Amino acid sequence: MARSKAKVYACCALMLLCVVAVIVCIALLAKVSPVKCPDDTFSRAAVAADSGRCSQIGRDILQRGGSAVDGAIAALLCTSVMNPQSMGIGGGSIFTVMDSSGKVKIINSRETVPRNFKTDLLQSCPKTFQMMAGSHWIGVPGEIRGYEKAHKLYGKLPWADLFQPTIKLAREGFPVPLVQGRYISYIDSNETQKLRELFSDQNGNLLKAGDMVKFEKLADTLEVIAKKGADGFYTGRIAEDLISDIQEAGGTLTVQDLAEYAVTVTDAWAVPLGEYQMYIPPPPAGGIILSLILNVMKGYHLSSASLSVEQKTRAYHHYIEAFKFANGLKKHIRDPQFSSEQMAKKFTTDSFADHIRSLIREDRALDPEVYNITPSVDGVGTTHVSVLAEDGSAVSATSTINHIFGSKIFSPRTGIILNNELSDFCGRVEEMFPGEQPPSSMAPTVLKSPSKTLVIGSTGGSMITTGLASALMNHLWFGKSLKEAIAAPVVFVDSQNAAKFEPRFDKDVIEALVALGHEQGTTKHFFNVVNAVEKQDGCICAVSDARKMGEAAGY
Repeated sequence: MARSKAKVYACCALMLLCVVAVIVCIALLAKVSPVKCPDDTFSRAAVAADSGRCSQIGRDILQRGGSAVDGAIAALLCTSVMNPQSMGIGGGSIFTVMDSSGKVKIINSRETVPRNFKTDLLQSCPKTFQMMAGSHWIGVPGEIRGYEKAHKLYGKLPWADLFQPTIKLAREGFPVPLVQGRYISYIDSNETQKLRELFSDQNGNLLKAGDMVKFEKLADTLEVIAKKGADGFYTGRIAEDLISDIQEAGGTLTVQDLAEYAVTVTDAWAVPLGEYQMYIPPPPAGGIILSLILNVMKGYHLSSASLSVEQKTRAYHHYIEAFKFANGLKKHIRDPQFSSEQMAKKFTTDSFADHIRSLIREDRALDPEVYNITPSVDGVGTTHVSVLAEDGSAVSATSTINHIFGSKIFSPRTGIILNNELSDFCGRVEEMFPGEQPPSSMAPTVLKSPSKTLVIGSTGGSMITTGLASALMNHLWFGKSLKEAIAAPVVFVDSQNAAKFEPRFDKDVIEALVALGHEQGTTKHFFNVVNAVEKQDGCICAVSDARKMGEAAGY
C-alpha cells in the first residue's frame, strides 16, 4: 500500500513538473515570438501628430531611446514650423503624462495674464466669433517652460537632441504643406505686415502650398534654447528682443513677466468610465466638461445597436442636450488660483451626471433658459500629439497660440509668432487678474484599463470637446474602430446652443433632431482634429485625423 501511494505521489509530482515546464515554454515562446500585429498597427511604440513629418520625428526620438515626453516635445517643436498657424513657442501647452507605473501627472504651461494689461480689455470682446489680432491679447508664453519641466521629470535623451530635427527643418526650409498653405491666406496686409513678410516671396506675394518656406530667425532662437535651456528664452537677449518687438507692436508684456513665469504640476483628475479610468487635466482646462458629457451619455447604455435609425436619433438627442447643459457650466471653469475647485469637482461625479440626465426630456429639446447659457464666443486653433512608448508610458499633449496665427503679431528679432490667448476670457469672466490662466477647452486625455491604454486629444478651440466626445462615444460604445470613430462626422453645439452638423452627417437623423426642437446652425469650417494612440492585445493602433491631413508613425 505504501509503495502504491509513493507511486501516485511520484506521478503527481512528475505531472506537476510537466505542467510547469509547459508554462515556462509558453512564456519563453511568447517572448521569442511576439504577437503578430496587423499591417496597419505597430508592436512597440507610436506617435500621432498633426503631420506625418512630425509623427516621424517623434517616432525617431523614441527609437533612439527617448521617453514618451521626449517624443512629444520633438513632435511639437516640429509642428511649430509645419503648422505654425496652430502652435509655437510663443504659446502654451498642457501635458497629461502617464509613467510606466501608471501614475498620471498634469504639466500645465498655458499662457498667463501679464502684470500690466488694458483694464478695459474685456469690454472690447466681440459679440460674435472673429479672429482677434493685436498685441493687447498676448498672454505670457509658457510653452518652453512646460517642455523644460516635462523633460526634467521624464526626459531621457539630452535636451538639445529634441530640437535638432526642427532646427534643421526651419533653417534649410521645406515646401509649404497643404494645411499651412490653406491658412496663410488668413494673413492680411494691414496690422500684420511683419507676419505677412515672413510668409511672402521676393515679390511680396503670399506663399502657397508647395512653395519653399524657411524660418531662419526661429532656427537661431531654437539653437540658443537648445544650448542654454529654457532660461535662454525667458532671460537674456532673446527675452529682451521678444519684449522689444511686442512693445513696439503696442503690447504690455515685460521682461519681468517672462522671468516670473512658472509651470504648474498637479495630479490628474481620475474619472471612472466603464472599464477605464479616464485621466484629465483640472481647470482651467476643459477636461471636466468632457467628463460631464461622457458621464451623462454612459447612463444611456449605448452600444452598436444604438446606431439604428430610431436609436441613433435618440442617442444624438441626448448627446446634444448634454452639450447644452455643459455650455451653461463653462463659466465655472477658471484658474483654481483664482476660484474654488469644489464646484468644478462636482461636475465630474456620477451623481451630477444623473441629475443632468433627469432633466433631459425624451420627446423634445428644452426651453433655452433651462440651460443657463452665458453669451460667449467660440474659438478655434491648437494642435495635439499623442505618444505611447515601449515601456507603457504615455503623453497626451495639447498646445496652442489660440486663433489662426494667434495674435498675428510676429517678432522679427526672434522669429516667434505670439499668441492671442487673453481672448479666451471673453464671455467667460467679468474680470481677469495678473498671473491668471485663461479657461480652455483643451483636454489631453489618457484612458487606462487593465488590458488597454488609449491616449487621445483634440484640437479646434471650442470644437475640442466635440472631437473628443464624438470619437470616444463612437469607439467605446458604438463599437467603431479608432480610425472610424475619429473619422465619423460630428455635431458641434456652439456657444449659443445651435447644433451644427458636419458634412456627411446622417440627413435623416438631422431632420428628426430638428423636429424635436433642436436649432440647426451652419458653419463653414469644422476644426475638430483628433489624434490618438491605443494599445490593446500587444498591438498599437495610431491615428492622426485626416481632417488635417495627418499621418501617424510607429514601429
